[in-house]
Amino acid sequence: MKNPFRSAKSAPETKASRAAQLIALQTSGRARWTPRDYAALTREGYLKNAVVHRAVRLVAENAASVSWLLYDGAAEHDTHPLLDLIAQPNPRQDGAAFLESVFAHLQLAGNAYIEAVTLDGAVRELHALRPDRMRVVPGSDGWPDAYDYLVAGRSMRFEQAQALPPILHLTHFHPLDDHYGLSPLEAAAVAVDTHNAAASWNKALLDNAARPSGALVYSGPDGSILSENQFDRLKRELEDNYQGAVNAGRPLLLEGGLDWKAMSLSPKDMDFLDAKHNAAREIALAFGVPPMLLGIPGDATYANYQEANRALWRDTILPLASRVGVALSQWLAPAYGGQVRLAIDSDRIEALNNDRAALWERITAAPFLTLNEKRIAVGYAPVEGGDQFG
Repeated sequence: MKNPFRSAKSAPETKASRAAQLIALQTSGRARWTPRDYAALTREGYLKNAVVHRAVRLVAENAASVSWLLYDGAAEHDTHPLLDLIAQPNPRQDGAAFLESVFAHLQLAGNAYIEAVTLDGAVRELHALRPDRMRVVPGSDGWPDAYDYLVAGRSMRFEQAQALPPILHLTHFHPLDDHYGLSPLEAAAVAVDTHNAAASWNKALLDNAARPSGALVYSGPDGSILSENQFDRLKRELEDNYQGAVNAGRPLLLEGGLDWKAMSLSPKDMDFLDAKHNAAREIALAFGVPPMLLGIPGDATYANYQEANRALWRDTILPLASRVGVALSQWLAPAYGGQVRLAIDSDRIEALNNDRAALWERITAAPFLTLNEKRIAVGYAPVEGGDQFG
């Protein structure tokens, strides 16, 4: 059912209407999930959940640490203004901090926005903008004509109809949205809520360790009930003497016809710890991080930590970093002659040393390849006189 209290101004500007907010009619005992919006998901995930926090940082920090190679056509350049810009994108951030924020925004929001500041046609600075403040302004053909950035009640519009559009919009694929991406955090939202609820349950057990959920039943003579003074005294004694971690393990002392009746399942009956670990593994799965690297017990998919780290780089970090490198190249190429492209220098990635050594051994042992063919196969430029077999 549509929300009759929702303001029309709060709807994002998209080519087609996005799913409206719903009013959930709740009854006792029904799960309540986190609303699917960036601020709520970030608070419940990155700010409150250790698994999400570590998974995002692990991907973002490692992806931001890669070294970049620059090619102009087929020629590789060790120095170039674009490499200098990536290394020092703005006065407040170095290249690693800037790229880390870009990758983190992609993981948390499914969207990342980079602003290019130009002067006399030259790109001087790059800034990562908060995705929750950005709104797409679609044109008549459905593609974004502009972006509105909202902050402190003020809006700034970035028109995209320029030789170098001022905003680069990076997204994760979303099958149901034309403009905004789907974040791994949103896909893992139910698992995050489950994991957070398990942590809250743990905390409640510590706070109420010797007072499990149940009822004190009074079986007085002739069906009599407790007086108001007796009820207040009993309640006060329970709170003072049996609640909290300090009183953990203290047995209940019952008198005068009182009997304890347990009313809820124990954590063991609910497979409590197993459910928490399963939720943690689902979170790791959504972010593409092997559970072993997050300290989640019960996962033996990888033989050792080194193999899990190599899988993280091959399956998650390198594809993500390569996508961003290609997008930056296509976006900024007009400002540098139109032929430049960025590529990851995989030779400097320590986690892939074994893979690289195995590749070099295979290529070196191939007698049907020339020297230049071998160099090209491992990512190096050809050299003069290298068309000989050897």
